[in-house]
Amino acid sequence: MSSDEELPFFADKSIVGDYSPLIKYWKILRKKGIPVEDALLAPRDFTYLKEQVEIQQKINLAVILEQLTNYFLNRIRCDVAKEAYREAYSVELSEEDTCRRLAKILAGWLIEASKNTGVIKLTYPWRKE
Repeated sequence: MSSDEELPFFADKSIVGDYSPLIKYWKILRKKGIPVEDALLAPRDFTYLKEQVEIQQKINLAVILEQLTNYFLNRIRCDVAKEAYREAYSVELSEEDTCRRLAKILAGWLIEASKNTGVIKLTYPWRKE
């Protein structure tokens, strides 16, 4: 990975290891003249995550990541997600698989951005804080 790698705002790769499919997805949407807003984080997303954390209090990262993946699924154009994965990794995956993977990247990005802006706090039980 190069040091000048593109990252979305407030992303730090602590949850999402590789943002290249999302970056490709945005580029393909723009090229096709499709608005990218559904694939960007919005204030309502931060509010949703904060509410979920408050309701469930101490929640496992894997559980909230799955909930957020489901939350983002309907905002992904699966045909474009498939194209983005093909361009990013030179692989053929199903639309359903690429759609879910891209939604999971958005979910991870939301967690990273929320952590980095103080909306939520991640704790690590194995660390003494």
